[in-house]
Amino acid sequence: MPMTSKGKLLSLRPTGGAVSAMSDEALLAACGTGDMAALDALFERFHVALYRFLGRLLSHDHPACDDLVQATFLEVRRVARTFRGTSSVKTWILGIASNVARHELRGERRRRTRHEDYVERLSAVSVRPDDQAEHRELLARVADLLRTLPHELQVVFILCDLEDVPGTEVARALGVPEGTIWRRLHVARKTLRAALGADEP
Repeated sequence: MPMTSKGKLLSLRPTGGAVSAMSDEALLAACGTGDMAALDALFERFHVALYRFLGRLLSHDHPACDDLVQATFLEVRRVARTFRGTSSVKTWILGIASNVARHELRGERRRRTRHEDYVERLSAVSVRPDDQAEHRELLARVADLLRTLPHELQVVFILCDLEDVPGTEVARALGVPEGTIWRRLHVARKTLRAALGADEP
């Protein structure tokens, strides 16, 4: 938590010290006081992980990916004072990115629904062993299934199974009960397994 003086938040940066020597928590506390150098340091520490997370959530070549990274760090600056230390700073920032992506990409819901319906129809097709072209096309479609899952399922699957973040920490970062995290993860895994199983010749 940041230090206070007469009700005002103060940066935790050591006098004359470099921001690179500060802990994640201290940098975040400094952001809450408007310290832009601290925000820049957080960006340097976590932008690669954030790009990877959003790339998995959307696609690495998604036109909104760069904008969402920037929007996430702007939101980090705005809400830095709300950090309570119940998760790591990295997980907390990824949770913010999840919410930013949800807000910014609502317009894609109809496209995702159409895509999901199409994948489900393809998955219902009985693939003949000698029909390799059709089989390859079906495999390619199912490979995209992760991005057609509901946003909540995508986020939990990526954080828990791809980023190896503990479920308890994900629950704290997203502000939902731990049981909800495991339920969403179960549904995501089951959906992906079912899709991949349907692809087997």
